[in-house]
Amino acid sequence: MQARMKHPVFVLPDALKALHALNKATATDGLPDVTRELVHLRASQINGCSVCVDMHAQGLKQAGEDDKRIFAVAAWRDTPYFNDAERAALALTEELTRIADKPEAVSDAVWTEAAAHYDETALAALIIQIAQINVWNRLNASVKQVAGQKWN
Repeated sequence: MQARMKHPVFVLPDALKALHALNKATATDGLPDVTRELVHLRASQINGCSVCVDMHAQGLKQAGEDDKRIFAVAAWRDTPYFNDAERAALALTEELTRIADKPEAVSDAVWTEAAAHYDETALAALIIQIAQINVWNRLNASVKQVAGQKWN
């Protein structure tokens, strides 16, 4: 397997800097790191981004997460492994990742549940993190970036 081209963030290095800056802007927001990784993994599963599925599953493992939680992210609704705040974040992730699949991008029920678990700062960070992982998924998918290989 081989990527179609040099990764766009290396062709346009200022784009990489901007994406890193966006990520850094949400670094001290009250959103747990494990929640970030769960959100990144779930969006990446939906988008079929092998690079990010691999990366964020490994990130969860390095954070000490149990395999059963990592393996169950795709079926989070049907497992007992996630707390209410994580479930709210995963539901919001799914709706924001699949905005074209329904008339309303985020339902009031999903929004209300997320807002019940995260203050405004953490909720803003969560939304930005969901948007950002979707950007990375699309960049990787467009060039067929290969999981486990050095980016170039």
